Amino acid sequence: MNITEELAKKRLVPVLEITDVNQVDPISEILLETGIGCAEITFRTAAAADAIRAMSQMYPEIITGAGTVLTKEQVDNALAAGAKFLVSPGFDREVTSYALSKNAVIFPGIITPSELQGALSLGLDHVKFFPAEAAGGLKMIKALSAPYGAVRFMPTGGINAGNIKEYLSFDKIFACGGSWMISKALLKEGDYDTIRKLCKEARELVDSI
Repeated sequence: MNITEELAKKRLVPVLEITDVNQVDPISEILLETGIGCAEITFRTAAAADAIRAMSQMYPEIITGAGTVLTKEQVDNALAAGAKFLVSPGFDREVTSYALSKNAVIFPGIITPSELQGALSLGLDHVKFFPAEAAGGLKMIKALSAPYGAVRFMPTGGINAGNIKEYLSFDKIFACGGSWMISKALLKEGDYDTIRKLCKEARELVDSI
């Protein structure tokens, strides 16, 4: 399976901050039921590795990735837990190189031409653009795409139901990351009905492009 191609088919990557591994079951069921079928579980909580492992093992049809990967140790922990892809908020040459040495699929975050060239020098042509809205949004991505035409971007940060169609209408964007449909607040409240509704709406929105 080519993970990057599969994510490009999904086009929408929910970014999850899971605090309790018991959240994995209901969230996974919703991801499958609504056809989203993928997730980036961030290393922002102590439960991250266990959540990645649980989702990977119990729901192998979901493309489960690890986000906020900042260190070599987190690369190892994510891969050991079964993560199929890694995402970093920024470009760290050492961490990115280490992940690539493990044959991992990694999308480092970039916002400048210099960072993008650093990623290109390691052989990457798919990167995260973060924080998307704060860093100039679609206008900035289009500007970067002019000299770097072979690169494909996954913007994350400020993506929501109101702007995702505009982002995905640009052919240099292979997917968008977003947390609005499975927010930290909704997870904390255990409001799975609202999460299901937002995921369904998000999937329909993306499918309508």
